[in-house]
Amino acid sequence: MATAVLPAGAARRIASLIGLVFTAVACQSQGTQRYHELALELDRADPDLRRSPVAANAIGAANAPGVTPEPGALFARGETLERRRLVTAVLERNPNLAVARQAWRAALARYPQATSLEDPLLGLGLAPLSIGSNRVEPGTRVDLSQRLPFPGKLRLRGEAALADAEAAGEDWETLRLELATLACRLFDEWVLAARALEINSLHGALVEESLRMALARYAAGEESKAAVLGAELAVSRSLYERVTLESEAERVAQRINTLLHRPADLPIPNAPAVVELPEDPSESAEDLVARALATRPELGAADARARAAQARVDLASREFMPDFTLMGAYDRIWQEEALQPFVGVQINVPLALGRRRAAVEQSRAELAGSELRRAALEDDVGLSVASAARWLSQARAAEAIVRDRLLPAAGEQVETARTSYAAGRATIAALIDSLAELHALELAHHRARAEIAIRRAELDRALGRIPGLAW
Repeated sequence: MATAVLPAGAARRIASLIGLVFTAVACQSQGTQRYHELALELDRADPDLRRSPVAANAIGAANAPGVTPEPGALFARGETLERRRLVTAVLERNPNLAVARQAWRAALARYPQATSLEDPLLGLGLAPLSIGSNRVEPGTRVDLSQRLPFPGKLRLRGEAALADAEAAGEDWETLRLELATLACRLFDEWVLAARALEINSLHGALVEESLRMALARYAAGEESKAAVLGAELAVSRSLYERVTLESEAERVAQRINTLLHRPADLPIPNAPAVVELPEDPSESAEDLVARALATRPELGAADARARAAQARVDLASREFMPDFTLMGAYDRIWQEEALQPFVGVQINVPLALGRRRAAVEQSRAELAGSELRRAALEDDVGLSVASAARWLSQARAAEAIVRDRLLPAAGEQVETARTSYAAGRATIAALIDSLAELHALELAHHRARAEIAIRRAELDRALGRIPGLAW
């Protein structure tokens, strides 16, 4: 048996090519594994959050004794709205999350397309002069060809597609943070609207009492008509304020329903009578920033897009290498049977160097832009964490001043003015002014409490944590 011996240089080149093929196959296998991991993550991003312990606990509260659920209703009859329950329901029902999830699914579906070979080509040829000829057999040719990209191209296309899918997944997580933050803000606005209406009712009762006192003294000739008119004006202002507060409460309810993907006119459960304020994080400012840099999904999306851009740079550089087309044919034009089957290889000749250089330049510019956007995003993350922490501290300080200093002083001022007016030592205007001051400070106190909760939600958002679920 004769053995053909290849020159050493040719053998090394063939061995290198075989090595590249095996390396590409191994990398392709790693990419396929990552593809399946991302597919599992996508499956776990299910809109039915009842599978999570947090959601199960939140929804289970609606089925507590004494609460009667309505068939098909989101909220049970007699239920009190809770922050965690609202956040869970928003993440469960908001259609924008479904849109983002489908965008994630679409991005992931590009991986099998990017890593698949082109369809093989099957050809059939006939020799026209041989058809019906009595001299020669009919001349036919059947060929099959398969285009094979240069080793590494499919892998790089797959890497870019997977990185884009990872970025889409991080975008979905970012939207969850945004929706949860908005749900928390609307919850606090709903609570504030309820407290404002309660305070308005109490204030209205006090000014009506002052009006009755002024009318009694006016009937006894101890008070002027101007004083009575001033008291009536205070009552009218209280009624006008109530109309405004009811309109604001209706606006908040409509926004909550819209966020929950419900008709805007559906009722919202009553706000809780007491809302516990969240505690401040125990970490230092530096630790908070470090945590945000490690967990913010926007940064994860930026990293993924940078990896996709890098893969496209490498792919554009590899486009200077030729692709191969393996082909086999059976040609009956040859009369000798030994010559009828044959195989061959075709390669494209990458002569369009200008186009390829431009593609490399484009991909490098896109990579540089991705890296710069990532650096700018780091600055924004650090600023958002520092600002949210500072605003939370300021909100707590403001609430403490109103609670511990202003409200007690205003309450004493009202009692003094009421006693003095009953004794004839003060005017009705002084009493009404003191009531208005107390009313304004009571509203300010509840606004300050709502501000604390809103600022804490914003801090959690800045840290990459879903607000309202961990309080």
